[in-house]
Amino acid sequence: PAANLATSGGKGANLARLVRAGFPVPPGFILTTAAYRRFVAANAIEPRLRARVAGLPAEQPAALEAASAEIRAWCAVPGEVAQAIREAYAALEQATPGVAPAVASVAVRSSATAEDLPELSFAGQQETYLNVVGAEAVLAAVVQCWSSLWTARALGYRARNAIPSDEAALAVVVQVMVPSEAAGVLFTADPLTGLRTRTVIDATLGLGEALVSGLVEPDHYEVDTAAGAIVARKLGAKALALHGRPEGGVEARAADAHQQQALPDDQVLALAELGRRVAGEFGAPGSSPASLRR
Repeated sequence: PAANLATSGGKGANLARLVRAGFPVPPGFILTTAAYRRFVAANAIEPRLRARVAGLPAEQPAALEAASAEIRAWCAVPGEVAQAIREAYAALEQATPGVAPAVASVAVRSSATAEDLPELSFAGQQETYLNVVGAEAVLAAVVQCWSSLWTARALGYRARNAIPSDEAALAVVVQVMVPSEAAGVLFTADPLTGLRTRTVIDATLGLGEALVSGLVEPDHYEVDTAAGAIVARKLGAKALALHGRPEGGVEARAADAHQQQALPDDQVLALAELGRRVAGEFGAPGSSPASLRR
């Protein structure tokens, strides 16, 4: 209930708001920015962080890569934080009978305090790990999320936008995985024209990571939100699909789906209606990950 931008980052705060409003969000927990700051303090790296990133040239990738590699090597989870993560993960397993397996498969997702803002998206700047299985694997993924705040890509982005690195903090969202047959991205305003009566959905088979990583040509659907009608569609090749492996991680499988819709029409319309309700909750259009389990 107390999740906000400062404690939970943009992604975490928005997901928490959707939960409070009654929208269907996979169960999970948020590791707040306080945990990240304990991680920094416990390793006594704050002075080194400030010194290492001060004055870094955003236009020199080699310098940023060198700084990133050095910073990402300073990783050790404080004992009390590690225990809290293990306990929350165990509680997540117990709280989702029939959804989580005996060992819960989760997505571990970075949620930065400067992420998903109207003026700065930070899209793709921090890491997400899918189908993470087991408490120790979750701990390792959390560390990788934290340290992704200091990748060359993230350092350069902050430098170009005059965001002080010592003010940056990262929360981590841990959610039960949806073993989706189809997934994608939904925009409640047309991202090309800005038209607010047009919902745009890009979708593919399997996990949505294949789409957002640019690995597949997705289906493209456009819905007239007011009329509740599909007004345009283009089927993509969808030549591969990502699926979770039983032991954790994901694998790509070849697919021959260029003539198969990733989403049937009724689900396209249902998603458009869901997006309309989300936009109403936030009072503005935007985009959100959408996945379906059929």
